[in-house]
Amino acid sequence: MSTGPRADHPVRASRRMADVAYGMRGALAAEAERMRSRGEHVLALNLGDPAAYGLTPAPEVVRAVREQLDHSCGYSTAKGLPSARRAVAEHYRAKGLADVRPRDVYLGNGVSELAPMSLNALLDPRDEVLIPAPDYPMWTASVVVAGGRPVHYPCDEHADWYPDPAQISARVTDRTRAIVVINPNNPTGAVWPPDVLDAIADIARRHHLVLLADEIYADFLYDDTAHVPLASCAPDVACLTFGGLSKRSRIPGYRMGWMALTGPRGPAREYTDALDTLASLRLCPNVPVQRAVRAALAADDTPSLTAPDGALGRRREHIWNLLNAVPGVRSVKPQGAFYTFPSIDVRRCRIGDDDRLANELLREERLLIVPGNALGPVAPGHFRMVTLAPTDLLTDAAGRLARFLERRTARPSRTSSSHTPPTRKRKGVTARPVGHHHDLGEPR
Repeated sequence: MSTGPRADHPVRASRRMADVAYGMRGALAAEAERMRSRGEHVLALNLGDPAAYGLTPAPEVVRAVREQLDHSCGYSTAKGLPSARRAVAEHYRAKGLADVRPRDVYLGNGVSELAPMSLNALLDPRDEVLIPAPDYPMWTASVVVAGGRPVHYPCDEHADWYPDPAQISARVTDRTRAIVVINPNNPTGAVWPPDVLDAIADIARRHHLVLLADEIYADFLYDDTAHVPLASCAPDVACLTFGGLSKRSRIPGYRMGWMALTGPRGPAREYTDALDTLASLRLCPNVPVQRAVRAALAADDTPSLTAPDGALGRRREHIWNLLNAVPGVRSVKPQGAFYTFPSIDVRRCRIGDDDRLANELLREERLLIVPGNALGPVAPGHFRMVTLAPTDLLTDAAGRLARFLERRTARPSRTSSSHTPPTRKRKGVTARPVGHHHDLGEPR
């Protein structure tokens, strides 16, 4: 007679998983996929995948992978091919990070592999990591999976979504190990200015913290906005800068990211030894796309896309104008990346919480967005939408949102539907809002 466990005995998941979520590909996205399988047309603006919206990679990048396939069947070194790491080091030296060497570069299967690696090498149970709110939820989830505790610092919607360094400093405890900076920011599109970055670097310096700089969108900038690498503000602080080809080269499916270490190497020796061990445990990053890193970094066509007359420049301007014309909606103009993070006036519109908003918007209007509460602790009434889609689809999306909110408006307004964007409140200065104009569409 068998004395083994019953076949129906549940297998318990790790208790840490109760605090792990990824709203971009969660239950809402699964429901959208079921709707598509039934033949329903869902307009999906939830994922930052340039390839999904017709933004193809430079031909030389694909060609470099294809031509090297016969030479890419074996393992590379654990940290990546020396030639690819040299290309990344040269890329950062050109950005002013003069001390980046090839041995400081770790290649990986996207930043989503390297960020958890950086945290697993750093954290003991209950160690704390400061993370912006709203945030890209991979960072919060990765801290939890590594056994740490995410502590969020707020970014202010009325100050262009910048954080207040004083509030960051106030959250530092004797368990704090690192500060995450996502700049340009996902989901808000904010590009943090040098004074904010300098202040964050100073906090890390005073408290001996590691800086984790997620700069995957560093090349996506609008309106002559400049991006300052966080590592350049902290040459005397251990800093890992994360980047990759998923967005810049529009090849997210190829899975190629990197992290580059700057700052004093001696004090970081124990940490880098741990990183080396974790890099070896995964054997190596995928080899075929490593062969394309140099070609991809040389093919810098992002500025042509983000220019005012470029595809991404037009799309960002178009959806920003449309959203601010919807009664009850406000959107801070994104200066980087390819997302917008609007807010809905919850006093005007009966939308419930953010999950209910997103679920009902999908069910009633077949529009898939990311609810704000999936992106960290933020005030109710927010959602993230990608700005990658062509203008006709963005117009369609804004129309669906407007119809949805109109049905939930407590007191429908008969006045003009044009709304002024939030004013910018920074260092006691309130800037005048920019006037509206509507893009008539982009040529095909």
